[in-house]
Amino acid sequence: MIGRRAVLMSGAALAGCAGLPLGHSGVARRPFGTLPDGQAVEAFTLSNRSGASCEIITYGASVTSLRMPDRQGRLAEVVLGLDTLEDYRLRNRNFGATVGRYAGRIGEGRFVLDGQEVRLETGGGRHSSHGGPVGFARRNWSARPTGGSAVELTLISADGDQGFPGELTLRLLYRLTSDNRLTLDFTATTTRPTVLNPTHHSYFNLSGEPAALVLDHALQLHADAFTPYDAGKMATGEFRPVAGTPFDFRSPKPIGRDIDLPDEQLRIGAGYDHAFLIRGEAGRLRPAARLSHPASGRALELWTTEPGVQVYTANAVDQPGRGGVAYTPRCGVCLEPQHFQDSPNRPEFPSTVLGPGEVFRSRSEYRFTTFG
Repeated sequence: MIGRRAVLMSGAALAGCAGLPLGHSGVARRPFGTLPDGQAVEAFTLSNRSGASCEIITYGASVTSLRMPDRQGRLAEVVLGLDTLEDYRLRNRNFGATVGRYAGRIGEGRFVLDGQEVRLETGGGRHSSHGGPVGFARRNWSARPTGGSAVELTLISADGDQGFPGELTLRLLYRLTSDNRLTLDFTATTTRPTVLNPTHHSYFNLSGEPAALVLDHALQLHADAFTPYDAGKMATGEFRPVAGTPFDFRSPKPIGRDIDLPDEQLRIGAGYDHAFLIRGEAGRLRPAARLSHPASGRALELWTTEPGVQVYTANAVDQPGRGGVAYTPRCGVCLEPQHFQDSPNRPEFPSTVLGPGEVFRSRSEYRFTTFG
């Protein structure tokens, strides 16, 4: 039986964006290197009139740079990134990437769809993760400016790609608005029933100091439950109440307050690496999370149509980053709007099935403001 995956979008996008002189908006385009097979990778910089900017490369449809003002109007990077295309190819932990065909894990690399077993590429591991060894974060997307301050990236994933059925056409529209919102609109169609769960994987650090940790950032989640793991870090299918646990972010609290408590779920994740069930109706744009940094006065609100948000505190990151800065565990936090891990095997979770004739639609907005 084909599950319904077409979701409604709410909210209008404003104008804005590109790498132009301060006071201008638009899109600037430049080469970003060449892949071993000869494909050219391009970078598109979106800027608005206040000077905020966002750079996206076609490799992985990745955000490589996002510059936002602090309370004094000083611009600085608020996402972690790398310096070169080779870094993104060889030393990448999905910095800023578009992850798919399926974000998170699918247990044992298998699921049943319409009575047929589907087996996925696992790269030699036990489970399929983030769409397989050559998922969407490791593909070179096509791109075109769409007018104003936006760029649309497109990827066609063949029938059988990484084991997933159906030829999938996925489009992602990035837009940087005049009021410092980075909006992401996904649309997708398929030729056969398949499963789909794309997400955005930027590591945010609002301090503007790439060597700093995010333990002092305050996080609030509009969520009353999260998805716990079994001992093998696979979702159990449960929505567990956050009340009375270190996962209670219903009121803002520093990320570092409870992260090292002797809690079994924190031990399994080596910190926060869990999905939270967002309040409200999936398919409608609604608030999911708020991240703020008291010293700089920067704040970020995530609004999304997705049912959940994965919070990941960079627990396994330990490598040189942009400009040679050492990226270490908890140097950033990912707020990934998405469905839930292993949903194709978990009838308790919302369906991720997309069928022919349906259109998958998803919107997320990262809204930047200042305070104090």
